[in-house]
Amino acid sequence: MGKQLLAGEELDQRVKALGVDPTGDQILGTKQNVRHPRASDFELQRRVQEAERSIQGSKLWWVAFISALASLASAIAAWVAVARSVTSK
Repeated sequence: MGKQLLAGEELDQRVKALGVDPTGDQILGTKQNVRHPRASDFELQRRVQEAERSIQGSKLWWVAFISALASLASAIAAWVAVARSVTSK
């Protein structure tokens, strides 16, 4: 079962916490860039989900990077151990 979608005040608080733009689409027929004061709940839910996915992707990238560094350190340690065992004989 998926995560329940937020609505109303909870949605507005999550939008603020994530720094998501809450403004609506441009009002058609206006010469200036006039926008609706608030996007629909559906649009804000979509933006919140996108922001959360981006944050999760960033965290996973760091985990992968740290894992790669650990693998590199392990490979270097193994190489040094083999090099020392060969030179000590």
